[in-house]
Amino acid sequence: MAGGFVKRNFVDHTMYSTSGLLRTIELILGLKPMSQYDAAATPMWRCFNKQADLSGFTALEPGVDINQKNVAINRNSKRSSQFNLTRPDEIDDLIFSEIVWQTVRGESSVMPAPRRGAFVRAEKAA
Repeated sequence: MAGGFVKRNFVDHTMYSTSGLLRTIELILGLKPMSQYDAAATPMWRCFNKQADLSGFTALEPGVDINQKNVAINRNSKRSSQFNLTRPDEIDDLIFSEIVWQTVRGESSVMPAPRRGAFVRAEKAA
């Protein structure tokens, strides 16, 4: 975070969620919560001072190239480049899930079989 009211030289170890960020914005703007989730979320009040510190700050250079994206060329990147992602459900969900699995778990890992469920209520015929 950066800004005049943001605490300097302070590390906050509170676990915030997206709802907590939304709740913080609502409080700053004087808005009522939009849902029960942001109403119950922890606002980011620990991160702010009551008085503004208008002195400048020095931004740190990133330790990685932030413009470098998706540079791995492998079997799954080649498969992914063939997908039509312009319309929902155009690709096989099992193939897509396998690619995501292998991206996280390793290219040679085997994805477990999916578990599917259906809830059916049986009724006696009249």
